[in-house]
Amino acid sequence: MSAVAVLDQGLAQPGPARRDPPASEPTVPMQHPTRRLDTLAVPVSPPVVDSVPDSPTAASVVPPAPVHNGPPAPAAVQLGTRGDAEDVSLVELHESIAELLASRNQWRQAYEHLRHALRLATVERAPRVPEQFRLEVARLRREHAEAREQSIRDALTASYNRRYLDQRLLEQGEPDGDGLAVALVDLDWFKRVNDTFGHLVGDRVLRQVVELLQVALPERGFCARYGGEEFVLMLPGVDASTAITVAEAARARVEQFPWSTIVGGLRVTVSIGVAHQSADTGQLLTRPDQQLRHADGLLYTAKQSGRNAVAYRVGNEVRLSGAPNRRPR
Repeated sequence: MSAVAVLDQGLAQPGPARRDPPASEPTVPMQHPTRRLDTLAVPVSPPVVDSVPDSPTAASVVPPAPVHNGPPAPAAVQLGTRGDAEDVSLVELHESIAELLASRNQWRQAYEHLRHALRLATVERAPRVPEQFRLEVARLRREHAEAREQSIRDALTASYNRRYLDQRLLEQGEPDGDGLAVALVDLDWFKRVNDTFGHLVGDRVLRQVVELLQVALPERGFCARYGGEEFVLMLPGVDASTAITVAEAARARVEQFPWSTIVGGLRVTVSIGVAHQSADTGQLLTRPDQQLRHADGLLYTAKQSGRNAVAYRVGNEVRLSGAPNRRPR
């Protein structure tokens, strides 16, 4: 993101978002390297004092005379010898920090860093970035990425959480490619698992089911925990046949998993409702969140039919798979 883009974004935010950040917010002090010679480890010769014994006030500080001959200066003084590919200017550093702060809605701090970047950009040659500043930016980026990942993941199963699902449903536009499928998955008789084997076993079951649901998902597909023992498979860019195949394969993997290896006598199955829509069908398209409600209705049909089944719609007819000898409703 360019400096101007971040600045425009910050200035466009409403008033409350421009308040000063809390005192605990980490900041990165920015200084011109020439003002912090100790940071760059540049050797500096001590001043030469020429004193006159007869006059105590005649002492004067004489700077070291420039050397025109002899060996070249040490490598620490030659700031440009490390290679342009490895060096990052202070302008780029300020812009990077501004982008991170803007992503946290800390617009005032982001503006200050952009202001410094703009001022430095007017210099003929921007000074090199001290190593400690580059490490600080790397740390900020890492912490930002970790915080972002934790905010969209379910703590128990490590699948995406409801917040991420709601965000994706809102961002999803009209179905692209072959369409969009939303599958709602519910564990059958899960309360009995908790009551019979305990909640620790129930937690292991949830984690294992998520692993099985995420096997062989199509590109851009993901699994999110909807709540309790319910999960959503969001499958963009797939046709109806592929969506039903993915859901049926997931149902079969859960049914066939050796659950007795976790605890003797344990058996787990799932029921799934699959709702699919495509822009090529000519039918009136619904929003993805409404499509999720349609999947919920089909899940209810799968439950009513005896569980351990996948329910989907073909035209005006509801069909079931994974449920032998059951007639469509």
